[in-house]
Amino acid sequence: MIESPLLPHIQGYINGAWVGADGERSVKVHNPVNGEVLAEIPNMSADQTDEAVAAARAALAEPASLAQRREWLEAIAAALVDNKEEMGRILTLEHGKPWKEGQGEVEYAAGFFSFAAKNLDALKSHALSEKPRGCSWIIHYRPAGVVGLVTPWNFPAGMIAKKLSSAIAADCPSVIKPSSKTPLTMIALFTLLDQAVGLPKGKVNLVMGSAGPIGDTLLQHPEVRVVSFTGSTEVGKDLIRGSAEQVKKLCLELGGNAPFIVFDDADLDAAADQLMVNKFRGGGQTCVCANRILVQDSVADAFATKIVERVKRLKVGDGMQPDTDLGPLIDRAGFEKVRRHVTDALAQGAELVAGEVPEPLEHDWGGFYPPTVLKGATSDMACWKEETFGPLVPLVSFGDEAQAIRLANETEYGLASYLFSRDEARAERVIPRLEFAHVGHNTGTGPAPEAPFGGMKQSGFGREGGVEGLFEFIEPQTVPRGD
Repeated sequence: MIESPLLPHIQGYINGAWVGADGERSVKVHNPVNGEVLAEIPNMSADQTDEAVAAARAALAEPASLAQRREWLEAIAAALVDNKEEMGRILTLEHGKPWKEGQGEVEYAAGFFSFAAKNLDALKSHALSEKPRGCSWIIHYRPAGVVGLVTPWNFPAGMIAKKLSSAIAADCPSVIKPSSKTPLTMIALFTLLDQAVGLPKGKVNLVMGSAGPIGDTLLQHPEVRVVSFTGSTEVGKDLIRGSAEQVKKLCLELGGNAPFIVFDDADLDAAADQLMVNKFRGGGQTCVCANRILVQDSVADAFATKIVERVKRLKVGDGMQPDTDLGPLIDRAGFEKVRRHVTDALAQGAELVAGEVPEPLEHDWGGFYPPTVLKGATSDMACWKEETFGPLVPLVSFGDEAQAIRLANETEYGLASYLFSRDEARAERVIPRLEFAHVGHNTGTGPAPEAPFGGMKQSGFGREGGVEGLFEFIEPQTVPRGD
């Protein structure tokens, strides 16, 4: 069992108090490296979710000034940075990613709270310079109400930071539901909120356990005005349908299928280095990592050679070991999906140039999938149509610019994409035609706290990060006043 000063309670948190389940139900949290049971979290109920919403609604009646919100945001950022090593260790033990990545994620999370604090004045009330209809007009940015924040397992610190920083900036009390695969990082964050920040009772609430009772309550409760969710497009569609009756506002970051386009005039070494960082972060278990690598015919072999050289240097192992580059996949389902994509591609004529096809996994843990490179992938293969979410690099050749754009857009998703070319005119032509909300040009970088991030098409709607993200939990109120 895990021991940590940041985990004095393995419980939920409602109205400023740590609480267990209202029965004997619990959910085990496993280390994906070896199956060790790290903890048993309470499997909380719909009734407890109701209690959390009621606590949040009561907190909404006590508005906080911008100065107070800024103080809270700065305190959270500082607490995360001060505790990044231990929080990163907890994250690594329940997720599997290397400890250095875990610490980096905690710093990334702190960045969202810092950015919100620095840019909070964007939410100040302001007067229009014009006087339409002979009136003075004041625009106020009011909190939308109680918000439900539902986060996935792959970035247990980063994903909640994106949402919670904007909720606190907007003065919205929240009810938070983490993934049951990686809830301990969230509990550690709540320990910091409880001990180091001093938020009012009910301002933040934590409920854990089965998704159905908790999620249904958040969708159906009339006091929950916004639900922010990061996860699959299939679940996102369910949320859209389930929220319709109450006309509830949603902020959805859903699935991805990112193209990584390398033109023949690109700096191939730089592109290869960027692909390695982009593709293998978190073991390839990110919505923004490259899923389809499109390389122009004339440089396809040279680029493949560079990627294979780099991939063969990666070390797969326990994320707590300092020389580990890739940890295990989160569970057997994740492992078997990667394996299915590889075997499907090989059956359809792809060539395995790095890695191997491992035996099926016997347990729900220990899924150390070898980083794999395939040449000759095509649009008929599962790894093209589906998001792999693992350490697979399928290389696809293209002939000209028009074909690259067509292939890149050949997906219902529109989250992230990447383009490598030293021809600025080409980039200016191609980027507007890529149907993705994030287009990295000569970089594989993903989201940053300072910039808005979200999806197009079936990758969702709404934005997190940037000034735009601060407004997701805001309702503008317009007040004309006759002089």
